[in-house]
Amino acid sequence: MKKFHFSLETVLDYKQQILASLQAEHGAILAQVREQERLIEELEAEYQQMDGEFAQRKLEGIAILDAMKYEQYLRAMERQIQLALEDLAQLQKKEEAKRAEVVTAKQDTSSIEKLREKKLDHYKKAMQKNEEAMIDELVSTKRVMEAQSA
Repeated sequence: MKKFHFSLETVLDYKQQILASLQAEHGAILAQVREQERLIEELEAEYQQMDGEFAQRKLEGIAILDAMKYEQYLRAMERQIQLALEDLAQLQKKEEAKRAEVVTAKQDTSSIEKLREKKLDHYKKAMQKNEEAMIDELVSTKRVMEAQSA
């Protein structure tokens, strides 16, 4: 009997390549999300540190000009944090969309892989039946030969 051949093998290979590519893209976006989260944490830590320093300086007595500089710096930090949070939200949306693409690609690939498994199972069963038929033929031929020689 002929060797197993799955007619959709090239399609399966293509789908697997697409899946691998999408998974790599998703991983890269996840890395961007993690980096943006780290940046936000650093900005918030710097804001907290400067706000604490400003509070301490107010207790000790601070010049009005210096107080205004602190307040201006803190407002700038708040804007910077807000922009970073907006960037994070966009990256998270991008990551969710890419994850959905990965899930769809996995489903496509999985369905073709299951079809391939069914076809391979059918092929193996057909091979086994063919081998059993050949063995039965050999046994019956041997019996006929033994009966003729006896």
